[in-house]
Amino acid sequence: MIPRYARPEMTEIWSPETKFRIWYEIEAHACDAQAELGVIPKENAAAVWRAKDVEFDVARIDEIEAVTKHDVIAFLTHLAEHIGSDDARFVHQGMTSSDVLDTTLNVQLVRAADILLADMDKLLAALKKRAYEHKDTLRIGRSHGIHAEPTTMGLTFARFHAEMARGKARLERAREEIATGAISGAVGTFANIDPFVEEHVCRKLGLHPEPISTQVIPRDRHAMFFATLGVIASSMENIAIEIRHMQRTEVLEAEEFFSPGQKGSSAMPHKRNPVLTENLTGLARLVRMTVVPAMENVALWHERDISHSSVERGIAPDATITLDFALNRLAGVIDKLVVYPQNMLDNMNKFKGLVMSQRVLLALTQAGVSREDAYRLVQRNAMKVWEQGKDFKEELLADSEVTAALSRDEIEEKFDLGYHTKHVDTIFARVFGENPA
Repeated sequence: MIPRYARPEMTEIWSPETKFRIWYEIEAHACDAQAELGVIPKENAAAVWRAKDVEFDVARIDEIEAVTKHDVIAFLTHLAEHIGSDDARFVHQGMTSSDVLDTTLNVQLVRAADILLADMDKLLAALKKRAYEHKDTLRIGRSHGIHAEPTTMGLTFARFHAEMARGKARLERAREEIATGAISGAVGTFANIDPFVEEHVCRKLGLHPEPISTQVIPRDRHAMFFATLGVIASSMENIAIEIRHMQRTEVLEAEEFFSPGQKGSSAMPHKRNPVLTENLTGLARLVRMTVVPAMENVALWHERDISHSSVERGIAPDATITLDFALNRLAGVIDKLVVYPQNMLDNMNKFKGLVMSQRVLLALTQAGVSREDAYRLVQRNAMKVWEQGKDFKEELLADSEVTAALSRDEIEEKFDLGYHTKHVDTIFARVFGENPA
């Protein structure tokens, strides 16, 4: 991923240096297990650990690979340069390249998941803070982009919190599912290596042995991992889209923080654009585009082919680095989001009282009016508000068919905004697991 959308901690996981360090640890731990089984001399296994403080020379490994045309062999050759060819002759005993490559990839994905889970905690904390801050801040709810009924800004933040909490739970499961390793040799039969070696290496690396591998770890695990990242990215975009709509000039119920010295346009000095959430919408697309290739990687020929390899070299770092950056950016946007409660009220009252139409409809039916007639009475008065700018309550009070069923006080009561917020505490208790205040 380009540096603009990358953070150092996540990027480091995918560096060549980190990859070769994991390769080395797999080989060294495997030698320990082989020595414990008596397959190789203990002194040879001990000698491998002489390289534990070595910084492997990436350029040198690339130089060897240019000749061997094989990355794992190039690394093993370079390792032998450090520990000596005699001591290195038992390294990789009974193993195949995929034992190293697949186990390393899963170690990297687990580490990436841990960073992403911490990112989600940061975002969840920001959403919860803003939810309680605006628990009772009234705003109009919209369906199809059109005014519907009153809600609160706190409920908006709370539903995004609930969505992201589900995303975190999915990622925890995906992390658990991807945390497997395989040291099972050619075609996965353990013919030339004891299963104890796999168990030992996995234990050292914090993985579980893959119950049954071929020459590769089954790619349905990886498909689920990247699909989970895609869902999280979509939820992230869901939040970003809401903020972008709220920042539109004719809405302006909230906007991204505009820092001192920030410029919105090279041509128009007045501009304050939702650039961060627009960026997040784009980054979500980048994460999602890794999902289909991950799904297509599941189907491999027989016990192994490498059609998945080139795909994973790209999508694994790109998806995790991008999502890490995006989640941190979104947490910052939420934390600093500027909210305009008065604009929310002004927008709600743009069509005077119109958003209370359902309450009047229900009251008429409860007063004995058929639903068809009640709908007709309410709609004809509502359209005067929509088309002529009338006041909905005043039109109802002037409608003899309406007042024949409802008294003035009954009509007046239907315009109490508090009616729409009476269950906010109950919803918050469901979302945050806390008793209503």
